[in-house]
Amino acid sequence: MNYSTGFLEKLLDAPGPSGFEQRAAATWRQEAETFADVVRTDVAGNTFATVNPEGSPCVMMAGHIDEIGLQVTHVDDEGFLYFSGIGGWDPQVVVGQRVRILIGKNDLIGVVGKKAIHLQKPEQRKKVSQLTDLWVDIGASSRQEVEDSGLRVGDPMVIDAPMVSLKGDRISSRAVDDRVGAYVILEALRTIADASTESCAVAVATVQEEIGGGSGGGARVSSFALQPDVALVVDVTFSTDVPDISKKELGDHKLGGGPVLSRGSAIHPVVFDRLTLAAEAEGIPYTIQAAPRATRTDADSIYMNRAGVPTGLVSIPNRYMHSPNEMVSLADLTNTAKLLAAFVLGLGKDTDFTPL
Repeated sequence: MNYSTGFLEKLLDAPGPSGFEQRAAATWRQEAETFADVVRTDVAGNTFATVNPEGSPCVMMAGHIDEIGLQVTHVDDEGFLYFSGIGGWDPQVVVGQRVRILIGKNDLIGVVGKKAIHLQKPEQRKKVSQLTDLWVDIGASSRQEVEDSGLRVGDPMVIDAPMVSLKGDRISSRAVDDRVGAYVILEALRTIADASTESCAVAVATVQEEIGGGSGGGARVSSFALQPDVALVVDVTFSTDVPDISKKELGDHKLGGGPVLSRGSAIHPVVFDRLTLAAEAEGIPYTIQAAPRATRTDADSIYMNRAGVPTGLVSIPNRYMHSPNEMVSLADLTNTAKLLAAFVLGLGKDTDFTPL
Protein backbone atom coordinates (compact mmCIF):
# COMPACT_ATOMS: atom_id res chain seq x y z
CA MET A 1 0.00 0.00 0.00
CA ASN A 2 1.21 3.53 -0.79
CA TYR A 3 0.97 6.06 2.03
CA SER A 4 0.85 9.84 1.81
CA THR A 5 3.24 11.17 4.45
CA GLY A 6 3.28 14.89 3.65
CA PHE A 7 1.44 16.13 6.73
CA LEU A 8 2.97 13.45 8.94
CA GLU A 9 6.51 14.41 7.89
CA LYS A 10 5.82 18.09 8.41
CA LEU A 11 4.43 17.38 11.87
CA LEU A 12 7.30 15.10 12.90
CA ASP A 13 9.93 17.58 11.72
CA ALA A 14 8.38 20.53 13.55
CA PRO A 15 10.32 21.01 16.80
CA GLY A 16 8.24 20.94 19.98
CA PRO A 17 9.91 19.82 23.22
CA SER A 18 7.80 19.83 26.38
CA GLY A 19 7.04 23.39 27.42
CA PHE A 20 7.96 24.70 23.97
CA GLU A 21 5.38 23.00 21.74
CA GLN A 22 4.23 26.07 19.79
CA ARG A 23 5.70 25.21 16.37
CA ALA A 24 4.42 21.64 16.35
CA ALA A 25 1.03 22.78 17.65
CA ALA A 26 0.80 25.42 14.91
CA THR A 27 1.46 22.75 12.25
CA TRP A 28 -1.26 20.52 13.73
CA ARG A 29 -3.69 23.42 14.06
CA GLN A 30 -3.17 24.50 10.46
CA GLU A 31 -4.11 21.02 9.22
CA ALA A 32 -7.10 20.77 11.58
CA GLU A 33 -8.49 24.04 10.27
CA THR A 34 -8.92 22.48 6.81
CA PHE A 35 -11.85 20.33 7.96
CA ALA A 36 -12.77 20.71 11.67
CA ASP A 37 -15.79 22.78 12.71
CA VAL A 38 -13.94 24.52 15.55
CA VAL A 39 -10.21 24.79 16.29
CA ARG A 40 -8.87 26.55 19.36
CA THR A 41 -5.90 26.63 21.72
CA ASP A 42 -6.10 27.09 25.50
CA VAL A 43 -3.70 29.02 27.74
CA ALA A 44 -1.74 25.86 28.55
CA GLY A 45 -1.01 25.30 24.85
CA ASN A 46 -3.37 22.36 24.26
CA THR A 47 -5.05 22.53 20.85
CA PHE A 48 -8.63 21.34 20.33
CA ALA A 49 -10.20 20.40 17.00
CA THR A 50 -13.94 19.68 17.16
CA VAL A 51 -16.41 18.03 14.80
CA ASN A 52 -20.17 18.27 15.49
CA PRO A 53 -19.80 20.47 18.60
CA GLU A 54 -23.47 20.17 19.56
CA GLY A 55 -23.45 16.38 19.43
CA SER A 56 -23.58 13.81 22.24
CA PRO A 57 -21.78 12.01 23.76
CA CYS A 58 -18.64 14.14 23.89
CA VAL A 59 -15.59 12.05 22.92
CA MET A 60 -12.07 13.28 23.68
CA MET A 61 -9.23 11.81 21.60
CA ALA A 62 -5.87 12.81 23.09
CA GLY A 63 -2.37 12.55 21.66
CA HIS A 64 0.49 14.54 23.13
CA ILE A 65 2.25 16.89 20.74
CA ASP A 66 5.42 17.39 22.80
CA GLU A 67 8.69 15.50 22.44
CA ILE A 68 11.74 15.06 24.65
CA GLY A 69 14.44 17.67 24.18
CA LEU A 70 17.29 19.55 25.82
CA GLN A 71 17.62 22.97 27.42
CA VAL A 72 20.56 25.34 27.78
CA THR A 73 21.53 25.79 31.45
CA HIS A 74 24.86 27.67 31.17
CA VAL A 75 27.22 29.33 28.69
CA ASP A 76 30.89 29.42 29.70
CA ASP A 77 33.49 32.06 28.84
CA GLU A 78 34.74 30.04 25.86
CA GLY A 79 31.26 29.84 24.32
CA PHE A 80 30.43 26.23 25.15
CA LEU A 81 26.83 25.45 26.13
CA TYR A 82 25.84 23.15 28.96
CA PHE A 83 22.41 21.61 29.10
CA SER A 84 19.88 19.46 30.88
CA GLY A 85 17.28 17.04 29.55
CA ILE A 86 13.64 17.85 28.91
CA GLY A 87 12.08 14.46 29.58
CA GLY A 88 13.79 11.10 29.94
CA TRP A 89 17.03 10.64 27.98
CA ASP A 90 19.55 7.85 27.69
CA PRO A 91 22.66 10.08 27.60
CA GLN A 92 24.49 7.54 25.43
CA VAL A 93 22.30 8.37 22.43
CA VAL A 94 22.99 12.11 22.78
CA VAL A 95 26.77 11.84 22.36
CA GLY A 96 27.93 13.19 19.00
CA GLN A 97 24.48 14.33 17.83
CA ARG A 98 23.70 17.53 16.00
CA VAL A 99 21.14 19.72 17.76
CA ARG A 100 18.83 22.50 16.66
CA ILE A 101 18.61 25.34 19.19
CA LEU A 102 15.24 27.07 18.99
CA ILE A 103 15.89 30.81 19.23
CA GLY A 104 13.34 32.13 16.75
CA LYS A 105 13.43 32.60 12.99
CA ASN A 106 17.15 31.81 12.75
CA ASP A 107 17.69 28.63 14.73
CA LEU A 108 21.24 27.70 15.62
CA ILE A 109 22.85 24.34 14.86
CA GLY A 110 25.30 22.84 17.33
CA VAL A 111 27.06 19.57 17.97
CA VAL A 112 27.19 17.64 21.23
CA GLY A 113 30.77 17.36 22.39
CA LYS A 114 32.62 14.92 24.61
CA LYS A 115 36.29 14.26 25.28
CA ALA A 116 37.69 12.21 22.39
CA ILE A 117 38.19 8.53 23.16
CA HIS A 118 41.92 8.86 22.37
CA LEU A 119 42.29 11.27 25.31
CA GLN A 120 40.34 9.21 27.82
CA LYS A 121 42.04 7.07 30.41
CA PRO A 122 41.11 3.35 30.33
CA GLU A 123 38.76 3.71 33.30
CA GLN A 124 37.04 6.69 31.63
CA ARG A 125 36.36 4.68 28.48
CA LYS A 126 34.33 2.20 30.51
CA LYS A 127 32.33 4.91 32.25
CA VAL A 128 28.77 5.58 31.14
CA SER A 129 28.36 9.18 29.98
CA GLN A 130 26.01 11.50 31.83
CA LEU A 131 24.43 14.64 30.37
CA THR A 132 26.63 16.65 32.75
CA ASP A 133 29.71 15.22 30.99
CA LEU A 134 28.61 16.71 27.66
CA TRP A 135 28.41 20.14 26.08
CA VAL A 136 27.13 21.78 22.90
CA ASP A 137 29.49 23.56 20.53
CA ILE A 138 27.96 26.05 18.07
CA GLY A 139 31.34 27.15 16.77
CA ALA A 140 31.51 30.29 18.92
CA SER A 141 34.77 31.36 20.55
CA SER A 142 33.36 33.34 23.47
CA ARG A 143 30.27 33.89 25.60
CA GLN A 144 29.82 37.27 23.96
CA GLU A 145 29.70 35.67 20.52
CA VAL A 146 27.01 33.28 21.78
CA GLU A 147 24.99 36.14 23.24
CA ASP A 148 25.34 38.16 20.02
CA SER A 149 23.73 35.23 18.17
CA GLY A 150 20.55 35.73 20.20
CA LEU A 151 20.92 32.62 22.33
CA ARG A 152 19.95 32.80 26.01
CA VAL A 153 20.00 30.43 28.96
CA GLY A 154 16.74 28.46 28.90
CA ASP A 155 16.57 28.11 25.13
CA PRO A 156 15.33 24.62 24.14
CA MET A 157 16.99 22.19 21.73
CA VAL A 158 15.98 19.12 19.78
CA ILE A 159 18.08 16.55 17.99
CA ASP A 160 18.47 17.77 14.40
CA ALA A 161 17.14 14.60 12.75
CA PRO A 162 14.35 14.88 10.15
CA MET A 163 11.94 12.03 9.38
CA VAL A 164 13.25 9.38 7.01
CA SER A 165 11.46 6.59 5.14
CA LEU A 166 12.90 3.10 5.53
CA LYS A 167 12.16 -0.28 3.92
CA GLY A 168 8.54 -1.19 3.44
CA ASP A 169 6.16 1.11 5.27
CA ARG A 170 8.47 2.03 8.13
CA ILE A 171 9.58 5.51 9.07
CA SER A 172 12.02 6.88 11.62
CA SER A 173 12.00 10.19 13.49
CA ARG A 174 13.19 11.72 16.73
CA ALA A 175 9.59 12.78 17.55
CA VAL A 176 7.58 9.58 17.03
CA ASP A 177 6.77 9.70 20.78
CA ASP A 178 4.14 11.00 20.59
CA ARG A 179 3.78 13.18 17.54
CA VAL A 180 2.33 10.13 15.77
CA GLY A 181 -0.41 10.03 18.40
CA ALA A 182 -1.31 13.64 17.64
CA TYR A 183 -1.29 12.71 13.95
CA VAL A 184 -3.53 9.67 14.43
CA ILE A 185 -6.24 11.48 16.39
CA LEU A 186 -6.45 14.16 13.72
CA GLU A 187 -6.70 11.55 10.97
CA ALA A 188 -9.44 9.79 12.94
CA LEU A 189 -11.26 13.10 13.31
CA ARG A 190 -10.96 13.64 9.54
CA THR A 191 -12.74 10.31 8.95
CA ILE A 192 -15.43 11.19 11.50
CA ALA A 193 -15.96 14.57 9.82
CA ASP A 194 -16.69 12.80 6.55
CA ALA A 195 -19.26 10.51 8.18
CA SER A 196 -22.53 10.99 10.00
CA THR A 197 -22.20 10.88 13.77
CA GLU A 198 -24.31 11.78 16.77
CA SER A 199 -21.18 12.35 18.85
CA CYS A 200 -19.24 15.50 19.49
CA ALA A 201 -15.72 14.40 18.59
CA VAL A 202 -12.77 16.43 19.89
CA ALA A 203 -9.15 15.73 19.02
CA VAL A 204 -6.80 17.30 21.57
CA ALA A 205 -3.09 17.75 20.92
CA THR A 206 -1.95 17.85 24.53
CA VAL A 207 1.23 19.41 25.90
CA GLN A 208 3.87 18.52 28.50
CA GLU A 209 3.16 14.79 28.74
CA GLU A 210 6.88 13.97 28.84
CA ILE A 211 7.37 16.08 31.99
CA GLY A 212 3.84 15.99 33.41
CA GLY A 213 4.11 12.99 35.71
CA GLY A 214 3.38 15.06 38.82
CA SER A 215 1.07 17.73 37.42
CA GLY A 216 -0.78 15.61 34.88
CA GLY A 217 0.40 17.86 32.07
CA GLY A 218 -1.91 19.31 29.47
CA ALA A 219 -4.13 16.25 29.50
CA ARG A 220 -5.36 17.03 32.99
CA VAL A 221 -6.35 20.63 32.35
CA SER A 222 -7.78 19.99 28.88
CA SER A 223 -9.97 17.10 30.05
CA PHE A 224 -11.07 19.10 33.10
CA ALA A 225 -12.25 21.94 30.86
CA LEU A 226 -13.75 19.73 28.16
CA GLN A 227 -15.69 17.41 30.51
CA PRO A 228 -15.84 14.53 28.00
CA ASP A 229 -18.19 11.59 28.40
CA VAL A 230 -15.46 9.23 27.21
CA ALA A 231 -11.79 9.58 26.27
CA LEU A 232 -9.41 7.72 24.00
CA VAL A 233 -5.68 8.29 24.45
CA VAL A 234 -3.20 7.46 21.69
CA ASP A 235 0.45 7.00 22.59
CA VAL A 236 3.33 4.68 21.72
CA THR A 237 4.45 1.53 23.45
CA PHE A 238 7.50 -0.72 23.22
CA SER A 239 7.70 -2.87 20.13
CA THR A 240 9.04 -6.17 21.42
CA ASP A 241 10.16 -7.57 18.07
CA VAL A 242 13.81 -6.55 18.54
CA PRO A 243 16.67 -8.46 20.18
CA ASP A 244 17.03 -8.70 23.95
CA ILE A 245 13.46 -7.68 24.87
CA SER A 246 11.41 -9.81 27.26
CA LYS A 247 7.95 -10.58 25.93
CA LYS A 248 7.18 -12.14 29.31
CA GLU A 249 7.28 -8.68 30.86
CA LEU A 250 5.93 -6.47 28.08
CA GLY A 251 3.86 -8.73 25.84
CA ASP A 252 4.23 -9.58 22.15
CA HIS A 253 3.86 -6.40 20.09
CA LYS A 254 5.49 -5.85 16.73
CA LEU A 255 5.70 -3.26 13.99
CA GLY A 256 2.83 -3.88 11.61
CA GLY A 257 0.95 -5.91 14.20
CA GLY A 258 -1.71 -3.29 14.67
CA PRO A 259 -2.68 -1.09 17.61
CA VAL A 260 -2.03 -2.22 21.17
CA LEU A 261 -5.02 -2.03 23.53
CA SER A 262 -4.20 -1.52 27.19
CA ARG A 263 -6.16 -3.30 29.88
CA GLY A 264 -6.23 -2.54 33.61
CA SER A 265 -5.13 0.51 35.62
CA ALA A 266 -6.61 3.63 34.03
CA ILE A 267 -8.51 1.66 31.39
CA HIS A 268 -12.28 1.51 31.64
CA PRO A 269 -13.61 -2.02 30.98
CA VAL A 270 -16.54 -0.89 28.84
CA VAL A 271 -14.25 1.24 26.66
CA PHE A 272 -11.81 -1.65 26.29
CA ASP A 273 -14.58 -4.03 25.27
CA ARG A 274 -15.99 -1.57 22.72
CA LEU A 275 -12.50 -1.06 21.25
CA THR A 276 -11.97 -4.79 20.78
CA LEU A 277 -15.40 -5.21 19.20
CA ALA A 278 -14.74 -2.31 16.84
CA ALA A 279 -11.35 -3.72 15.85
CA GLU A 280 -12.81 -7.14 15.13
CA ALA A 281 -15.72 -5.67 13.16
CA GLU A 282 -13.32 -3.64 11.01
CA GLY A 283 -10.82 -6.48 10.59
CA ILE A 284 -8.08 -4.53 12.35
CA PRO A 285 -5.31 -6.64 13.93
CA TYR A 286 -4.51 -5.76 17.54
CA THR A 287 -2.68 -6.99 20.61
CA ILE A 288 -3.41 -6.49 24.31
CA GLN A 289 -1.05 -5.02 26.90
CA ALA A 290 -1.51 -5.39 30.64
CA ALA A 291 -1.31 -2.20 32.71
CA PRO A 292 -1.58 -3.37 36.32
CA ARG A 293 -0.43 -0.15 38.00
CA ALA A 294 -0.13 2.82 35.64
CA THR A 295 0.00 3.40 31.90
CA ARG A 296 2.52 6.26 32.11
CA THR A 297 0.50 8.10 29.47
CA ASP A 298 -2.11 10.86 29.36
CA ALA A 299 -4.69 8.23 30.33
CA ASP A 300 -3.43 8.43 33.92
CA SER A 301 -4.25 12.15 33.97
CA ILE A 302 -7.73 11.83 32.47
CA TYR A 303 -9.55 8.81 33.88
CA MET A 304 -10.05 10.14 37.44
CA ASN A 305 -10.64 13.76 36.42
CA ARG A 306 -13.74 15.43 37.86
CA ALA A 307 -16.25 12.61 38.55
CA GLY A 308 -14.31 10.15 36.40
CA VAL A 309 -13.89 9.74 32.66
CA PRO A 310 -14.28 6.32 30.97
CA THR A 311 -10.89 6.08 29.27
CA GLY A 312 -9.21 3.80 26.76
CA LEU A 313 -5.57 3.67 25.70
CA VAL A 314 -4.58 2.69 22.17
CA SER A 315 -0.84 2.46 21.62
CA ILE A 316 1.38 2.20 18.55
CA PRO A 317 4.35 -0.21 18.62
CA ASN A 318 7.56 1.84 18.59
CA ARG A 319 11.17 0.72 18.31
CA TYR A 320 14.05 2.63 19.95
CA MET A 321 11.89 4.84 22.15
CA HIS A 322 13.41 8.10 23.42
CA SER A 323 16.18 8.07 20.87
CA PRO A 324 16.94 10.21 17.79
CA ASN A 325 15.61 7.41 15.56
CA GLU A 326 12.35 5.98 16.84
CA MET A 327 10.65 3.68 14.33
CA VAL A 328 7.02 2.84 13.53
CA SER A 329 4.95 1.23 10.79
CA LEU A 330 2.64 3.44 8.74
CA ALA A 331 0.10 0.60 8.63
CA ASP A 332 -0.16 0.78 12.41
CA LEU A 333 -0.90 4.51 12.22
CA THR A 334 -3.58 3.93 9.60
CA ASN A 335 -5.20 1.08 11.52
CA THR A 336 -5.16 3.03 14.78
CA ALA A 337 -6.90 6.01 13.17
CA LYS A 338 -9.42 3.63 11.60
CA LEU A 339 -10.10 2.02 14.99
CA LEU A 340 -10.67 5.33 16.75
CA ALA A 341 -13.07 6.48 14.06
CA ALA A 342 -15.01 3.21 14.22
CA PHE A 343 -15.27 3.48 17.99
CA VAL A 344 -16.65 7.01 17.83
CA LEU A 345 -19.03 6.29 14.96
CA GLY A 346 -20.41 3.35 16.95
CA LEU A 347 -21.54 5.56 19.83
CA GLY A 348 -25.00 7.00 20.35
CA LYS A 349 -26.67 9.41 22.73
CA ASP A 350 -27.80 6.49 24.89
CA THR A 351 -24.43 4.72 25.11
CA ASP A 352 -23.91 3.71 28.76
CA PHE A 353 -20.37 3.34 30.13
CA THR A 354 -21.41 2.18 33.59
CA PRO A 355 -19.47 -1.04 34.33
CA LEU A 356 -21.77 -3.81 35.51
